[in-house]
Amino acid sequence: MLKTRYVLTTLLFGLLLVCVQPLTGFAKQPESSYWYPEALLEWSPESDPDAVYNRSTIPLTDREVLFSVNETSQSESKLVALSALNPNTSGVPSQGGKEFFANTFSYWQYVDLMVYWAGSAGEGIITPPSADVIDASHKNGVPILGNVFFPPKVYGGQEEWVDQMLTQREDGSFPAADKLLEVAEYYGFDGWFINQETEGGTTETAQKTKEFLKYLQDNKPEDMHIMWYDSMIDNGSIKWQNHLTDRNKMFLQEGNDRISDSMFLNFWWKNQQSSYDKALEIGRSPFDLYAGIDVEANGTSTKIDWNGIFPEGQKPLTSLGIYRPDWAFKTATTIEEFYQKEQEFWTGEAGDPRKTGENGDWKGMAHYFTAKTVIQDLPFVTHFNTGSGKFFAVDGAIRSKDEWNNRSLQDILPTWRWLTESEGKPLNVDFDWDTAFYGGSSLKVTGNLSKENATHVKLYKMNSPIEKDTEISVTYKTKLKNPNMKLGVSFVDQPDDFVFFDVKKKSRNQWMEETIKLKKYKGKEIATISLFFDGKETIDDYQINIGEIKVTNKHNDNKVPSASKEVKLKNQTFSDGIYADLEVYWESVKADIQHYEIYRKLPNGNKEFIGAVPNHAYYISGLRRSGKETKTTLEVVAVNTEYKRGKSANITFEWPPYPLPKADFSVSKTVAAPGEEVQFFNNSSEVTEEVEWQFEGATPSVSKENDPVVTFEEEGLYSVTLVAKNSEGENLLTKDEYITVSKDAKDITNVALNKTATASGACATSEGPMYAVDGIVTNNSKWCAIGANHWMKVDLSKTYTLSKFVVKHAEAGGEPAAFNTEAFTIESSLDGENWSEVVSVTNNTAAISEHSIPATEARYVRLSIKQPTQGGDQATRIFELEAYGY
Repeated sequence: MLKTRYVLTTLLFGLLLVCVQPLTGFAKQPESSYWYPEALLEWSPESDPDAVYNRSTIPLTDREVLFSVNETSQSESKLVALSALNPNTSGVPSQGGKEFFANTFSYWQYVDLMVYWAGSAGEGIITPPSADVIDASHKNGVPILGNVFFPPKVYGGQEEWVDQMLTQREDGSFPAADKLLEVAEYYGFDGWFINQETEGGTTETAQKTKEFLKYLQDNKPEDMHIMWYDSMIDNGSIKWQNHLTDRNKMFLQEGNDRISDSMFLNFWWKNQQSSYDKALEIGRSPFDLYAGIDVEANGTSTKIDWNGIFPEGQKPLTSLGIYRPDWAFKTATTIEEFYQKEQEFWTGEAGDPRKTGENGDWKGMAHYFTAKTVIQDLPFVTHFNTGSGKFFAVDGAIRSKDEWNNRSLQDILPTWRWLTESEGKPLNVDFDWDTAFYGGSSLKVTGNLSKENATHVKLYKMNSPIEKDTEISVTYKTKLKNPNMKLGVSFVDQPDDFVFFDVKKKSRNQWMEETIKLKKYKGKEIATISLFFDGKETIDDYQINIGEIKVTNKHNDNKVPSASKEVKLKNQTFSDGIYADLEVYWESVKADIQHYEIYRKLPNGNKEFIGAVPNHAYYISGLRRSGKETKTTLEVVAVNTEYKRGKSANITFEWPPYPLPKADFSVSKTVAAPGEEVQFFNNSSEVTEEVEWQFEGATPSVSKENDPVVTFEEEGLYSVTLVAKNSEGENLLTKDEYITVSKDAKDITNVALNKTATASGACATSEGPMYAVDGIVTNNSKWCAIGANHWMKVDLSKTYTLSKFVVKHAEAGGEPAAFNTEAFTIESSLDGENWSEVVSVTNNTAAISEHSIPATEARYVRLSIKQPTQGGDQATRIFELEAYGY
């Protein structure tokens, strides 16, 4: 069975212990869509403010098989990947994110169909792919499907959702099917994966589902794909067949009627001969069947009966379906580890797509499937940009120092990882995320170079015709006097024979471009681009970075794109006087546009890169004011497919008056023993330039430090004052009787531990409120509740003086950070009837949050959840609620 991500997506993150303070400048940017059936039926692009940002503008590219480097590979059997390309269903940014380490999947050349695996009972069960994933998939010639997931009831599935999707009008049409088609067409992706695993169906349910699928077939565009998952059978019950059988064939084909375009077969099989035979019996290709393998848990250690699909010496029996190849990302802690695991998964441990027979049990997908290429027309340009970075470079200059990810910007990456030839030990080839010519990465070649290990690196398979003015160029950087490199080209008629061109220009640790004219080869088609490191010199610690390779026709040189017209800003909002959220729109340029770059002009005259997108709309979230500037100019620049930039189209907006500071502070403890150190934390607004503290009864009594440490020698109640200042004025905050100094402070402990806890609800009896006060954070010991406005209450058994609460959220228990509770309150009570709010949090992101309060007497505490996660997931997850007192 296919398992809901609500239960099984458990990325392990390090714990973050913080004193929660207000966060500013982190506005909610647009999110990729996710719905329950009722919300899908109500959706329209006009009513969804995020819709325009969720559109892909990159059409599906054609691609070819051409030749193979591995005699065991083939292209008749296909490969589908069901991959969680984002860690959550909700909270996925529409146009890339602000983290460098992201799932920038890059082995598209072996994938024939991608399913955007997402959906959960707590977030939404209908999920179109995020726009950047559609862009990357289409750029690589891979159709991508959204997911319709009806979970098993044990994972929160509801029969009501199935009924809502299957509702018909009087004319026999299905409103939900119409919406699925509308969504796919508007967002620009290629169809849907339908996964119905909610129990309780009948024969009527099965028949209605078949009619629903048939309606999709009859009304979808010809190139749209509908894939059905082997779960429900002809009587409506959930019973995985693992093969094509008489019980599930009705969802693929019935008589002459095509019901689905393909079927994903469940994992519990040893041989697919019966599926092959049944497919032929009902008049379908056996390669419309994708025999599933589940690699989510064990990745390359998964044991597979490969002969059950690929019998030795015979043609394949079915296609292959891979469930959760994102294992490589989920189990990695760095991008280097992620890419290494990806390489092993797709090409095997040897890391050479020609030598998959040397890989042991896990031979890699390159053993079974021939790499395909989309590189057929010119221009072709690559910067070896993987789609994320620690910075953003433009033509070798760093234009932004911020981390980023945006798979819309991912290049076509090398066809073979890695195909190196040498008589000795070949040089090492890999991506380099510390050096980039454009974007966030480049290609790096390193090692000890000599005549004995001169290395030929074959990079790209292609089929591109050469005209009289075709040129090929390489941009590189090395500290060495000479690059010791040649550019190689082979042709379609003899793909193994290469012509090499000398690269002579001295780099001197600067980006240098070498261009070679190919006029002599007019009429031929390029089959391979390679690099050859000749080893004429013996060089220890050889290193060179390749920042760009491009093949262009010179007659396009003058086709610089024009400036965008009518740049507009909509719905400008400002927070704290120094952050702006801006919706930027512009008129698309009529040219072969790669994407649009957005910059801001800084007061010092420099330009800062903000982002880039193929779309004609971009949302700028949390743009920070530069100093006390009164206005900011934004630039939109069209970039064509040769990476030539047009003139910028500008628009300027004005900032509100520079704000006064706002004083705020917190403290490590509000109850302390005499002489015990107490640290204060300045949480004043960002525009604060200077602070002054006044501590009643403390040593020191006055401080201008940001986070001072003081001591109180005498028992009593003490007030604290903070003055926040800047050039516009000052603001004062006094917390009266804020600090309690008492000899009893030595007895402070977690008084909620193992006390009686009740709650408004629970996901299951094993996830009741008692598990949030048991002192156990591991082994999934938590309180879980699905839905809005849940609460849990703890009876401390007697009255205590409370001074601090600690809440351990989802990430503390090993779940994704996106499931950390965002907004909640904590109340106290002496009688369990009359409550006083002592903690209010609206924007927590931490795994463990601490909340010190003035000394408060209470017998009962109540935690109320206002926003259970960072996104749309409505499942509360509290691993521990601790109340400290004496």
